[in-house]
Amino acid sequence: MRTIFILTFVFFCLAFAGCSGENDANKATASPAPQAKPPGVREPILVELFTSEGCGNCPPADAQLAFLDTTQPVQGAEIITLGFHVDYFNDRGWKDEFSSPAFTDRQNKYVKRLKLDSIYTPQMIVDGQKQFVGSDGSQAASVIAKAAVPVKPNVDVELNEKRVEINVQNISKHEAATVYLAATENNIVSNVKAGNNGGKTLKHSSVVRALAEIATLTSDQSGIKMSVNIKPSPQWKTENLRYVVFVQENESGRVIAAGRTKVN
Repeated sequence: MRTIFILTFVFFCLAFAGCSGENDANKATASPAPQAKPPGVREPILVELFTSEGCGNCPPADAQLAFLDTTQPVQGAEIITLGFHVDYFNDRGWKDEFSSPAFTDRQNKYVKRLKLDSIYTPQMIVDGQKQFVGSDGSQAASVIAKAAVPVKPNVDVELNEKRVEINVQNISKHEAATVYLAATENNIVSNVKAGNNGGKTLKHSSVVRALAEIATLTSDQSGIKMSVNIKPSPQWKTENLRYVVFVQENESGRVIAAGRTKVN
């Protein structure tokens, strides 16, 4: 299963590369702060969880991520969730088939950006700026509520057959940034047979199946409009797939925009 997953991940990222965009056409002086949205409209907040099926402390955090996604409990926030399964527990009796060294690398970048002493699971990160133990629901609610105060730009993400149509506009002043596209899958159930969670049935939400860098934004670009080819793996359940787009500053890690398709 390990080899199959890595090959699938690489293949899917290559599929992402077949995209057309209007990046150059959108070069302009960065827009002023986005206008306030109408009452009742929630601000998108990106919540990442670094987890593993081999981590005995992770199941409560996995449940917390699912709770945030399904109940949207924080007023004013549209919580967009990503579950990254890391690979450094794979030598402890159970190999997590959803894990990838690329996700471990992503977490290590946060260690450096946030000046942490070490890597750990379960770790939750909000908008690339605040981190805490992923099972801490009260901390999650507090951090997400504060992150939802600034107004973010609009991000439209539409699934059109075998393409994802992306339109990000009115980004306020920012550093050089990368546009990411993630494929996530909900309603995954695993029967773990060994390791720290041996004998348990684990439920996963928003599992990142693939993550790709699809564009870059210079500091003077206020938006991007593009279309990306996709080719999901046959192993993934189409009805549970969702595509997430987010824009993240390269140095600070700050997430300046985020959006997602609806669950089919």
